[in-house]
Amino acid sequence: MLSLTQKEQTLLQDQKSHEEMCIKKYTKYANEAGDPELKQLFNELASQEREHLNTVNQILNGQVPNVNSQSNSNNSQNKITQFSGNNMNNQQDADLCQDLLSTEKYVSSTYNTTIFECKDTNVRKALNHIQKEEQEHGEKIYNYMQANGMYS
Repeated sequence: MLSLTQKEQTLLQDQKSHEEMCIKKYTKYANEAGDPELKQLFNELASQEREHLNTVNQILNGQVPNVNSQSNSNNSQNKITQFSGNNMNNQQDADLCQDLLSTEKYVSSTYNTTIFECKDTNVRKALNHIQKEEQEHGEKIYNYMQANGMYS
């Protein structure tokens, strides 16, 4: 059973609330997006954020997640997403993307601090895996924005 310091618990509680906010935003924005391709992307990322939340909850419950099974759980996360660029620069979709890109930048940076404060190597590996996926989420949003003329 994993024993967390008070500082680790506090930082992980913050990560938990960040993951919950990401899930809410991706779910809400998937419903608001005009482009079906963007809706699909947001739903995919919401699903991955749910996996992150589950991992953080496991750690908070004293369980050390198995990083090896995580990295194989969804191989589609590692492929580059190609976008058609047919969105016609919908301003609402651009605003949704910009907000989520900013959110991903922030969440990734907070994982960095949490990783450095964790004493257990396997917890660090699990959180590093999540941080890498958060960065990939940002890349997918950036790629969508770039393909649709939304990123200057």
